[in-house]
Amino acid sequence: MMSDTTHLTKDGKSVFLTNTDVSHQVPGHQERCNIRDVLDRIGDRWSVLVITMLGDGPLRYSELRRRIDTVSQRMLTLTLRNLERDGLVARTVTPQTPPRVDYALTEAGSTLCERLSPLIDWAEENHPHIVASRERYDNSLKDGG
Repeated sequence: MMSDTTHLTKDGKSVFLTNTDVSHQVPGHQERCNIRDVLDRIGDRWSVLVITMLGDGPLRYSELRRRIDTVSQRMLTLTLRNLERDGLVARTVTPQTPPRVDYALTEAGSTLCERLSPLIDWAEENHPHIVASRERYDNSLKDGG
């Protein structure tokens, strides 16, 4: 997996390499790419779920893993590291045996969570409609449509 980086090519175009190893040519200034890496982070498969889970308050790693039961240990660890790197999540280690590690939203993470809440509400409200639409579409393909 490639890290998120931006490079300028010889012709002055910015190339943004995402975590999906897909590059995007963006004419103009490097600043135009900056928003893309933020959108890639908050639009990845697990970040939105982690941010919304932490919206109710700090959680331990194991609690996050239980609440998002379909995420692998590796992907949850990578997601938390990336969110911490981006200043959206803070990691706090409490010295005890065994050490206690808590994750919480930073101020920036909290403002993002506030903006994601309507999107999550929309997804929950429209999930049955989307599932039914997918079934209709898939069935139409099976029927030769």
